[in-house]
Amino acid sequence: MSANQASFPVATMARVLGVSKAGYYAWLHRSPSAHAVADNALLKRIRTIHATSRQTYGAPRVHAELRAQGEQHGRKRIARLMREGGLVGASHRRGGPVTTQRDKEARPAPDLVDRDFTAVGPNQLWVADITYVPTMAGFLYLAVVLDAWSRKIVGWSMANHLRAELVLDAMEMAIGQRRPGNVVHHSDQGSQGGFTWSSQHPDAGDCDGWSRAAFGPIWAGTIGVARPSAGGGTG
Repeated sequence: MSANQASFPVATMARVLGVSKAGYYAWLHRSPSAHAVADNALLKRIRTIHATSRQTYGAPRVHAELRAQGEQHGRKRIARLMREGGLVGASHRRGGPVTTQRDKEARPAPDLVDRDFTAVGPNQLWVADITYVPTMAGFLYLAVVLDAWSRKIVGWSMANHLRAELVLDAMEMAIGQRRPGNVVHHSDQGSQGGFTWSSQHPDAGDCDGWSRAAFGPIWAGTIGVARPSAGGGTG
């Protein structure tokens, strides 16, 4: 009735809804209940936590943050207040493209790392992966090469496709910037065209011709490519 008071007379709305005008005005001027006041105060704290998280926290993480601050509130109550306040957290459910598609026809590469991602110096172990970035124009795919020792990105490439050029461009940037002597490149068992066969040390003569030709002289003798025995996820 309050929301439609500018469009319809109160007496008419009261008659249609079966309530009294006196009852409506009594409700309108009634002080908020203690529960409503407490909900309003809690919602303000929820808004602060949600804003501090850059609008990524949902009800479970807001609930955990309040508990860490010594406040005890039900998760359902927090979820209700966030819903009423229009607060939504970031969802990590899969809703985008799959960037790891194992090629069942390709020869699996040996795992030269064996889950040991430590390195005692730069340009000894590089770790690579592909992820996607949603944009208004669709998905963009990002390939990165990270130095396990310094944790720095040494090569990257972005494109609107998942073809082998995406991976090779990132690798080419890394090699061009670092010029490594003997580095192991570790990735999952995704299939990006001919790159899935680049699985051995090139100086041993086991690198496929497609990938060797893509890099030319800067490739030979610089890098060994390794992938684990099972495909991984996006980075």
